[in-house]
Amino acid sequence: MATVFLIIIYLAFISLGLPDSMLGAAWPIIRLDFGAPVELAGLLSMIVVAGTIISSLASSVVLKRLGTGLVTFISVAVTALALLGFSYSSSVVWVALLALPLGLGAGSIDTGLNNYVATHYKAHHMSWLHCFWGIGAMLGPILMSRYIANGESWRTGFFAVSMIQFALVVVLFFSLPLWTKVSKRGGQQPVEMPEKLDSRPTAVPAEGKVLRIKGVKLAMLTFLFYCGVEATVGLWGSSYLVNVKEVSPATAAGWVSLYYGGITAGRLITGFITFRFSNRTLIRGGLAISLAGALLLALPLPAVYSLVAFILIGLGSAPIFPCMLHETPARFGAEHSQKIMGYQMALAYTGGAFLPPLLGWAAARSTFMILPPAMIGYIIVMIVSSEVINRMMSRRQGEVSL
Repeated sequence: MATVFLIIIYLAFISLGLPDSMLGAAWPIIRLDFGAPVELAGLLSMIVVAGTIISSLASSVVLKRLGTGLVTFISVAVTALALLGFSYSSSVVWVALLALPLGLGAGSIDTGLNNYVATHYKAHHMSWLHCFWGIGAMLGPILMSRYIANGESWRTGFFAVSMIQFALVVVLFFSLPLWTKVSKRGGQQPVEMPEKLDSRPTAVPAEGKVLRIKGVKLAMLTFLFYCGVEATVGLWGSSYLVNVKEVSPATAAGWVSLYYGGITAGRLITGFITFRFSNRTLIRGGLAISLAGALLLALPLPAVYSLVAFILIGLGSAPIFPCMLHETPARFGAEHSQKIMGYQMALAYTGGAFLPPLLGWAAARSTFMILPPAMIGYIIVMIVSSEVINRMMSRRQGEVSL
């Protein structure tokens, strides 16, 4: 039963990734159909992420009341319906209205499954779990580029992905009894436990004031800029290639899918590397590779080097998010991890909501050439924040050893 349960969780993360990259990949075509300004994609992205932030912050209450299984089923169903609506949208207003339920479908499931895996499974499962998110995120623009290249509408791409989502809804529906069995066991699935957590209770100044725990705010800042990088490249990468590198829209969508392919392959590899290296080491390495990719993107080189840069940014991004999530119980205590996980996910989505449209607004008034230096700046902020947290943890471990 443990293996079946893991497969279901992995499938749920495919469904999370599928819609994440489609809007950015198809936007150069969508905006022409609707006569919309280029920066409007940023506003649509903000609406999606606003819904995700709301459901993420409410996740603790919702998960406690409904359970992870039912929340997962409902969330994927809502996402499938929203994507189906996208395919029939007659104007950008309908796209904007459907963007909210698309976001609401992601927050609670994302927070609940991430915390479950962080507290019940080893680090390699967290990396592989997010690898499956990458599979979904990579399939989205691949399907979209295929339909566009064949002369079909972007609507067909959204319709196809909605059908995949509905298939996952059926799987999740028939898996509900399994979630019920797990719930009756108190949520303790009989599987391997994660690496040793910090068993020492983390000091909290007042009941529920987890934001006062040292390092929590810096961790949230790191999540904010990580998702800022990931979402910005995903949303504007295609527009950057079309407007700056003069690549065709179909080719640009395909190249963006390889960016997500880099994330996916990197997380698959990271799952094996976790047997030899700590989360802290993998986060450092990922940040260094992402910075190298952003620096390559900033150089005035032929278009093909931008593809290499996108893949490098994707590969570097691969270990950062899952390893930071898996570190949450160890950093701040398992007793606080569910609440802190919700805050971290909310800030991550905030970064995905506000940083991409901010760049789009600036690019519409200047040029998309600002994309590479913006990515470099975001990554540097992450490096500084992450290293400060590492020093805090080292000091805390030194105090415990004394």
